Amino acid sequence: MFYVQRDPGGVLVRVEATSFAEATGQLPADDHEIQAWFANEVVEKSLNQLKLSDMEMIRVLDDLIQVLTSKGILNVTDLPAAAQAKLMDRNQARETLGGLSDLINDDETRLI
Repeated sequence: MFYVQRDPGGVLVRVEATSFAEATGQLPADDHEIQAWFANEVVEKSLNQLKLSDMEMIRVLDDLIQVLTSKGILNVTDLPAAAQAKLMDRNQARETLGGLSDLINDDETRLI
């Protein structure tokens, strides 16, 4: 059994396994509203996880493209013009930071 809180329109706004002060009712675990609530929560958590990893993946892809081009497997000119421009901008920014490489650690989470 789950304790639920509904808004004035009757829509679920909170679901908990234990009782809480604002609970306005209870629903069994197999109720379609409970199933939908947790399905949406799982999707939302997955989307948030992807958003959080986007910046890390950009760095992975950037490094991969650098390796492929340095080995002659990929030419930057093989990519669309917009992608070439973005890569050139990133390369220039990274070169500018080259002198500061001692300030940035490998995971780039903090300075020094």
